[in-house]
Amino acid sequence: MAKKDQEQQTKGGVNFTNAVPATVEEIVGRTGTRGEAIQIRCKILEGRDANKILRRNVRGPVQVGDTLMLRETEIEARPLNKTGRGNV
Repeated sequence: MAKKDQEQQTKGGVNFTNAVPATVEEIVGRTGTRGEAIQIRCKILEGRDANKILRRNVRGPVQVGDTLMLRETEIEARPLNKTGRGNV
């Protein structure tokens, strides 16, 4: 009986991954096949890569000064070239 109660308690638990805060420093432009993603430059605030500036692709509304929570800080997005920049 105790084993069954323990299973029910752990079954609905929420697992959070470690995330690192970063602030948006600059909006580079739109990317993606339909312009659905925005490429930004962000500064890592904490962790192993603190004060490092990364280029990332973000979906959804974002503006300079926003704080993002990044799951990883090692992979950087490829830079946009002039043909892929759009009208921004």
